Amino acid sequence: MSVYQTYTDEELMQSLKNSDEAAFTEIYHRYWRLLFAVAANKLNDLSMAEDLVQDVFTDIWNRRHTIAINGALRAYLAVAVKYKVIDARHRRQTAARHETSAAAGLPQDHSLEQQVHFDELQDKLALFVAELPEKARLVYQLSREAGYAHRQIAEHLQTTEKNVEYHLYRALKILRVRLGQIFFSLVLGIIFFAPTC
Repeated sequence: MSVYQTYTDEELMQSLKNSDEAAFTEIYHRYWRLLFAVAANKLNDLSMAEDLVQDVFTDIWNRRHTIAINGALRAYLAVAVKYKVIDARHRRQTAARHETSAAAGLPQDHSLEQQVHFDELQDKLALFVAELPEKARLVYQLSREAGYAHRQIAEHLQTTEKNVEYHLYRALKILRVRLGQIFFSLVLGIIFFAPTC
């Protein structure tokens, strides 16, 4: 038995910050099956579920030096997979709508060029969100992508609503600078609109 199997999640994450590959491997083995089961159940697509789980662990490794997880690692990973599933479903539904419209000879809502720009903007936003400070990123994703109210986010993260408001404000401020005011209004006002109370 590996000594890492006796480590707590907190100890594994501390070792991971020092680029300890064995600690990362233990985290992977400890939670891969659970996350895969969750993703596969939601997507009904084993290949896509496997890819999503791999993406979650790749993200953990890539951000190992700066990642800060407040609360249980298990809960953090479950939420991360949930976001991946939501995004995958959205992309799948969008692709299906376009295929249906094309097959029926219906006019598209947007020209091809507009759709390309729209997709590029979504990709940039996803990249910028991934680069947000940990707490700001979690609050933003729960609010704008999962549609949670401030009270629900506070309960989920075991913090206060004021703290949620602060981190959401911080996230939006950073994204406003990164995207520019025009794109910011378009993306947050139309694409990711969600209730805040």
